[in-house]
Formats: sequence, C-alpha cells, structure tokens
Amino acid sequence: MKKIILCLIGVLYTCMLHADGIGTWKAYMAYHDVQQIEQAGNKLYVLASDNLYDYNTTDNSIQTYDKVNALSDCGIDHIAWCNAAKRLVIIFQNQNIDLLDEKGTVVNISDYYSKSMTEDKTVYSVYIQDHFAYLCTGFGIIKLNVRDAEIADTYLLGFRTDYCYIADGNIYAASSTHGLYSAPLTTNLLDKANWKRTGNYVAKTKTIDPELLAIVHQLNPGGPKYNNFGFMRLYKGKLYTVGGGYSVVKDLFRPGCIQVLDKDEWTLYEDNLSDKIGGDYFIDLNAIDVNPLDNDIVFVSGKTGIFEFYKNKFRKHYSYDNSILKAAFENNKNYVVIQGLKFDNEGNLWCVNNMSNEENLLMMSSDYQWKSLYNSKFNTINNVCHLTFDSRQLLWMVNNSWVNPSLFCYQPSTDRINAYTSFVNEDNTKVSVNYVRCVAEDKQGNMWIGTDAGPLMLEPNEFNSENPIFQQIKVPRNDGTNYADYLLAGIDITCMAIDGGNRKWFGTANNGIYLIDSDNMTEIQHFTASNSNLLSDNIESIAINEETGEVFIGTNKGLCSYMSDAIEPVEEMNKDVTYAYPNPVRPDYTGPITIVGLTMDADIKITTSNGVLVAQGRSNGGTFVWDGTDTNGKRVASGVYMVQTATAEGKKGTVCKIAIVN
Repeated sequence: MKKIILCLIGVLYTCMLHADGIGTWKAYMAYHDVQQIEQAGNKLYVLASDNLYDYNTTDNSIQTYDKVNALSDCGIDHIAWCNAAKRLVIIFQNQNIDLLDEKGTVVNISDYYSKSMTEDKTVYSVYIQDHFAYLCTGFGIIKLNVRDAEIADTYLLGFRTDYCYIADGNIYAASSTHGLYSAPLTTNLLDKANWKRTGNYVAKTKTIDPELLAIVHQLNPGGPKYNNFGFMRLYKGKLYTVGGGYSVVKDLFRPGCIQVLDKDEWTLYEDNLSDKIGGDYFIDLNAIDVNPLDNDIVFVSGKTGIFEFYKNKFRKHYSYDNSILKAAFENNKNYVVIQGLKFDNEGNLWCVNNMSNEENLLMMSSDYQWKSLYNSKFNTINNVCHLTFDSRQLLWMVNNSWVNPSLFCYQPSTDRINAYTSFVNEDNTKVSVNYVRCVAEDKQGNMWIGTDAGPLMLEPNEFNSENPIFQQIKVPRNDGTNYADYLLAGIDITCMAIDGGNRKWFGTANNGIYLIDSDNMTEIQHFTASNSNLLSDNIESIAINEETGEVFIGTNKGLCSYMSDAIEPVEEMNKDVTYAYPNPVRPDYTGPITIVGLTMDADIKITTSNGVLVAQGRSNGGTFVWDGTDTNGKRVASGVYMVQTATAEGKKGTVCKIAIVN
C-alpha cells in the first residue's frame, strides 16, 4: 500500500512540474545586487544583477521581467523612466532597446542594435527630457523619441560621451576623453561644428536614493544570487550548480557560489569564506558533486583546491597544506587546480590534480583517507575536467586544453587507464581537435565526446582498441546524391546531456543548442537566442531532470530551461505509473496531451472506444505526445479514447483512457 501511495505522489508531482506544458521556457534570473531604482508613481522599477523587476508600493506586489515573459533580450545596462511617455527605457548590454509601459507591454527598438558600425556603440548613460531619451555613446548622442518608439536623431560628435544634460537652452556633452562640449538647442545639432568645448570633464557619481534603497533591500523577488552557472549536476531531482570561471586561457574571477534549485526554491550555500579560509580563494568553481552516502555532504572544486560543505555550511578547504593536493606553482593556493571531481557509488571521491607531476589521479575514501593513483599519462595535461562514471563503472574525463587535448578512461578495479590523444574517424581520417570539452554516455552505452570539431562517438568495442575509431556520424544530404555530412562538423561543443529518449542535447560556444534525435542524425531543434527564449548562444552547461523532462541551460547570461517531451523510461508499464494528462481534456485546452510512464521505444496506439485508430507512434524515452487530432489531422470528437501500449519487443503493456470534451 505504501508503495502505491508513493507512486501516486510521484505521479502528482510530475503533473505539477509539467503544468507549464511541453515546449515552454523558464528563466531563473538573479535580482540580488541593486544597481538602479527608477520611481514611476506607485511603482519602483529596480535594476538588480543586470535584471529587472518592479515593486508596487500600493499592493506590495513584485513583478519580475525577463526574456521569457516580457523583454526582448537579457543583460541590462541602464533603465530610465520617461514620465512624459509613461514608459521605462531599457538599454541592454548589446545595445538592444526595450520600452516598457505601466501595463507591462513592451515595444522593442532594434535599429541601433542591428546597425553595423565601426564606432564604439556602448551606451554609457541615459538622460530624459520631456518625451525624449538621450543615449550617451562611444561616438556621441542618440536622441530617442520614447513616445513614438523611434530614433529621432544621431549626433556624431566623434568622441565618447559619458553623460549629457540640457540647461539654459543648451545641450551639454561631458566626455572623459575630450572635456565638456555644448551647443544651443536652436542650432543644427547634427552639425558637429556647432558643438564647442566649454570646459573640463567632471566625473558624475551614480547614486541611489537611500530611502528607496532601504525599501528595495527588504524585498525578495526570488531567484538565485548570481547569474553564473558554469557547471551543473542534477541529483535526486535537485539542480546543484557552481559558477565556473577558470580555464587555461584566462581566469574569469567569478565569485564562488553553490546554488541549489529544488522545485522552485533556491538554496544558497555559505559563500562569504574569506575569514574562514584565510584569503579570497573561494572563486572560479568548476565542479560539484553530492556524497551518495550522505546527501548533506557536498564537495566543490576549481582553481584553488577542494571545498567541503555540510548542510549548506562550509566545513573544510583542502589544499597543499592539509592534504596530498599539489599547487601548480610552489606554495601558491591560487592555483591548486582541481577542475573536476566525482563520487563513486561507495562514497569515494575521485579527482585529478592538474599541472602536477607528483600527484595527479587521486581518490579520497569514504572515511576521508587520501590515496594517490599516480599515472604518468597525466603528466602532460593541465585541464582535466568533466569526470563521470558510466554504467560499467568506468571513470571518464577530458583534458580541455589545446596542449594535448585528450580523453581518458580509468577502470578502478584494475587500475588501468586508456588515454586517447588522437582521434581518427571511420573514414580513417584524423579529426583536427584542439579542445576536448566534455563526455557523456548514451542509453546504448556509447560514449559521446564534445570537441571544438563537433561531436564524436566511441562505441564500447573500441574502448580498448589499439587504434580506436571515433565516429563522426554521417548525415545524408537527401538531395538526390549519395553525399553526406558529418554531424555538426566544426561546431564547438561546450557541453552536452542525453535525455530519457536517448536524444542528444549539444550546447555550443556561440551557436546555441542542438537537439539530435535518438537516430543520431535527425536535427529536431536548433535553439538560438534569436529564434527562441534562449538567453544567449554561448552555452556553458546543460543538465536534464529525467523525471520531468526539464532541460536546464546555463549560459553566460544566466540560467533558463526548456520543458522537453522526453523523460526517463520505466522498466514496466502499469496502471500505477502509466497515465495521460491533462485528463479530461477540456474545450478550452489546445496544447499537447502527454502520456508518461512508458518503456523505451514503446509502441503507442490511440483508438476510439470502439477500436478505430486515431493516432500511433513510438515513445520518447518514457513519454508520448499526442496533439489531439486523428490520422487526417482533424481534432477528434468528444469521447473516451483508449491508449494501448506495447514494449519495443512487442510485449503488451497497459491501457489508459483519455476523456476529451469539445
């Protein structure tokens, strides 16, 4: 009885998480660091952590704004309230412009964003006068008509304008590089000759009204503290994240942060550690994992060693002075480089000490005893990361560096390691790889490797080969020729994840996200910032909730998610786990009807109560989506429809019903 109740609870929970529907996007933006406050009647518009929300002082309500629910872009530099036009001017970091009115309606002005210019397009400040906004740029001033939502004039002054203002019938342009210039408003401001130098530059201090700031500091708009999600791991339904930041190319100096998402609630781990660890070493974290023996214990690592947390609180910093870890440079805690770590099923923690020829492959046992498993094959590497155990308990990792880009496979039971430093495809052609970014196992036991030359696949029978073949999947052109192209050839794959339907989600350096079907050839989706609600085309991390199908995407501009139509398949279909939602389907519902609790590649037939077939297909992992139409594409009539299931092997599954009311 208890097992049945737990199953029902799981069903209800999954339904709740799918409430937004397949194909919907969510943004998880930070609103922690207040940068600017604009008062507009009973509303306070707050720019915080490069994002926007408003606070209604009348009813105490808070409304957040992001690319998913209102705005045209993300990453805001400036906001300014234009009272004459009753609109908030929003200037994004890429120079895109939105105008937001009091009802939440947004008008986008993309002319400046899309204009190709050699000049510095950066907007340094915004000045409001009547229904105009004056945008101070790297080359002069742009006059924006906020009421009509159009650019009125452009004053090409030929120098950086830090701020401007209007006084005594003149417009003034203050430049940190050229001084103070002015021109009478009655003259032709388009003529640079009419602008005269009238004084020296005086820096303008940005201030926030302390009374407004005091009000805002009491608010809680939700969300994480930081917009950095360089690495993520999904564990037991919780999303564990760290900021990332360090590579062999440069240090980004991202603040150390552990942010955990459980349903819609964020937990921030203790992050003010300077006093406890004796310096600012909690920075640029690139890996996180949860102890399987005690889920309250979490380890993270980056360029300054390993950090242990217990119940969200810092417990210990492991470095060269209290462990067998070694610094890249003698006695330098800034570079105790541990770019990846992973627990095995017994609670042993595995990691690689980069840039050390004394200690490299390390294991800390469940009773906190360190063990060195030194191997000379790691001596030439300096950026081993993305440690993962496959279904065979083999430990995989990559060396993400142009110096000896490599893939490694370690077998703990035999202490054997395979180092793959050359990548030859099925055509016996060497693939030119400069970076090996990540590695993941698919549902068939194949290992997928993300590189700057595109994805490669290594089959199990090639693991121990003297000359392993890395497949570049060939995609037929289907143009009447016999030609084919390698899958995503030349695309820099930065991260990837395999969903419940054995589909591959490839994140890229500047091309957004590709979703490739389980056949490894068919491109189902290519999400970009321009054709979807994806925050940025620069993807840093991907993690998938196999219970719900939600795909979390960490970008250089923050975290968003996409609700996919694939969840983890079940081992056996039965009435306790196999069901359809929404059910009943009411007249006002036009979205997809989803059947879950299916086995892999299950055969699905949907019929009328008297046996007439209206739809059929195969499941994506544990999910099948029906659009509510018959085989002719017409919406079915009101009635009760039978969902008949069978396994991929033809074994009869269970039957569930869907009631449709038109």
